[in-house]
Amino acid sequence: MVDPQALAAVRRALEEAQRVAVLTGAGMSAESGIPTFRDALTGLWSRFDPEDLASEQGFRADPARVWDWYAQRRDGVRRARPNAGHEALAAWGRARPGRLCVVTQNVDDLHQRAGQPEVVRLHGDILADRWLDGAACRERPRCDAASAAAGRPPRCAQCGNLVRPAVVWFGEMLPAAALQRAQEAAAECQVLLVVGTSGAVWPAAGLASLARRSGARVVIVNPHESEIDAEAHVVLRGTAATTLPALLG
Repeated sequence: MVDPQALAAVRRALEEAQRVAVLTGAGMSAESGIPTFRDALTGLWSRFDPEDLASEQGFRADPARVWDWYAQRRDGVRRARPNAGHEALAAWGRARPGRLCVVTQNVDDLHQRAGQPEVVRLHGDILADRWLDGAACRERPRCDAASAAAGRPPRCAQCGNLVRPAVVWFGEMLPAAALQRAQEAAAECQVLLVVGTSGAVWPAAGLASLARRSGARVVIVNPHESEIDAEAHVVLRGTAATTLPALLG
């Protein structure tokens, strides 16, 4: 159970804060039925190394296999619905315009569907596509991802460039603008909530340390221990779907 006194103290801190940042991880989406990346490696996919399915090298080696893997994951995202934690965050943000920034490591759109005013996506958008070789098609005006020839994956009818999911794969840099906005939100907030993340993936995990060094109160919401618990002033041992409504309702 979440300590009622700790919960009340965090509620007061949130109400007094002019800027609140939230970092959400895979645990938040898991409560909506979206498995974490490694939990999704079951059945047919269990025999593959994660980098076979989520790296440029793996995609180039077998584009159809990776495309099918993401098609399955996309179907799961489309079927999922925002949970009570998503709804509570969105409602709190809408009631306090300009005070809340949500930074997510998740590639789904559940925060947006819940009505979250601002979402910074560090790891991309699983429901969107982009060119594998971005520069190749930018140099050819007739190349258009929307008109790519059908296939697994689709490819440019003009130059053969492949379409890939618009997510960040192993070995790739985070989108520079998204990372900068996330770091600004962490540095400027008075309270940082870290929800449902193991704290094992960098540079996202470094946002807790940045917020604390900048004077923010760091609160972790997670039923399990994380690698960044030591950065927290308060750890609330509960799930997003149960703790966030109690915290923000």
